[in-house]
Amino acid sequence: MPRPSPLRVLRNRVYVPWVPIPEGRLVELSGRGTTYVTDTAGPSPDSPTVVLLHALGCTGLLTWFPAIGRLSRKYRVVTLDQRWHGQGIQSDAFSLYDCADDVAALVEELGLRDVIVAGYSMGGVVAQRVWRQHPDLVRGLVLCSTTDRFQLNPAERLFFTGMGATMLGLREVSRSRTVTRAARAAADAVDLAPTDIQDWAMAEFRSTSPWAVGQALAALGRHHSRPWLDRIDVPTAVVVTTRDKVIPAARQAGLARAIRGATMHEVDSGHAACVLESEKFVPALLEAVATVNARRRDFARR
Repeated sequence: MPRPSPLRVLRNRVYVPWVPIPEGRLVELSGRGTTYVTDTAGPSPDSPTVVLLHALGCTGLLTWFPAIGRLSRKYRVVTLDQRWHGQGIQSDAFSLYDCADDVAALVEELGLRDVIVAGYSMGGVVAQRVWRQHPDLVRGLVLCSTTDRFQLNPAERLFFTGMGATMLGLREVSRSRTVTRAARAAADAVDLAPTDIQDWAMAEFRSTSPWAVGQALAALGRHHSRPWLDRIDVPTAVVVTTRDKVIPAARQAGLARAIRGATMHEVDSGHAACVLESEKFVPALLEAVATVNARRRDFARR
């Protein structure tokens, strides 16, 4: 009897919540490239906007699909595939600085205002950089399951140093493999309302090349925002996943303490809570966004 493939075992054992998947479109960002965007309307034309930035190795929809519908009851909700991920921008190199500029370009392209930028894991790092590079576009931050730096002990420094050197040597291979995956994802993205949510989720996950993940991971190792976190001057909330084995909860809490006035919202879950424990994560996210939005209005009246 043939043994089941690892992917089939994963498919049968991993719970993926079923919710409607928003339709999206490819958007050209002037002078930068094309990325896949979903834009879900809020309850009114004046609804504030939440721009959602996804985790490493994911897509905008794969990280956030359990939360979009709930958020859209009060906010306009926008996702995008960040560069080298899914159907994101294909560039010569991966840079967190470029990712932040991409977000700013999308805000301008869509004419968004009253923008709250929310990021998960890698997306939380990019969200920090969006404020740093484009503070005039950001009215609030929600940072989920993320940190301000990764190289805090000798083992991490050794890992990221090796990763950086390896990925530099493999940059051209990474880019070609990433372009191939992106083209395949675009060809397969005809039906965004699948009958089997697990098949859809697996296709989204496989749309990002492992080579792209390596390049992004190397870039994350170079991130260090602690020197300027105390300058963040917009309402900020930090969602802490307390059983996280990828980014320890203590580091996430340290991020919250380093930002003046940041609120902290704990979730009893691990690093993949955005999907695998969405029943816990989404309420905490809604609370964090609502807190930032309320403080954003107070901040604007000063």
